[in-house]
Amino acid sequence: MITAALDKPETGLLGQWRVRETFVRSGLHDQLLNSLVNPDTALRVAAARLCGALRMTEAVQWIGDLLRDGSPEVRDAAVRSLGRLGGGRAVDVLVGAADQLPLYRLAPALAAAASDVQIEGLMRKPPSERAAVATVMACGLRRDILRVPPLLGIAHDRRWPRQVRIASCHALTMIGDPASTGGLRGLADREPDPAVKAAAERAHRRLIRSVGRGWK
Repeated sequence: MITAALDKPETGLLGQWRVRETFVRSGLHDQLLNSLVNPDTALRVAAARLCGALRMTEAVQWIGDLLRDGSPEVRDAAVRSLGRLGGGRAVDVLVGAADQLPLYRLAPALAAAASDVQIEGLMRKPPSERAAVATVMACGLRRDILRVPPLLGIAHDRRWPRQVRIASCHALTMIGDPASTGGLRGLADREPDPAVKAAAERAHRRLIRSVGRGWK
């Protein structure tokens, strides 16, 4: 309910501040933070979700600790919460835990949490191969047309690890910009790595089909 209310465009920053202040004045703020380390799994899950919904940025480090929790439900709630919290600290925590998180959770959280500047920085200098894969997939999930040229560059650049180049092809498919069809076709024609070549061919076919449907 809190998420639905705060996500409305008319709510604005003032509305978010008022909801947050209601929790602070009621005394529930400290209880909510303490619940992040409660022995009850359900309470930790609920606390992580509420912290994310309320944009409690002071809880980032505590929620980051939950990424190593023994419960899959808690870890999942923590990743989603960090995605909602956003900001530099949340992005740093997500990227720092990239090797321990499944990509299908990490990439959407990074897509939600990171600013354009942070995404650009991670594309230029990712701290790990897995972080690089998650970053380019996040670009696809954001449908970020401005990232099409650098994604094509990564896909063509053989200095990048294979999985990062393959992920770039997938991201270009998700973005669906017709301008990337030529670059993908060229990659499919000339790439010696069979896995990257196959990824480029699939991306090119899907993009052509998508463009064709759009024209119809």
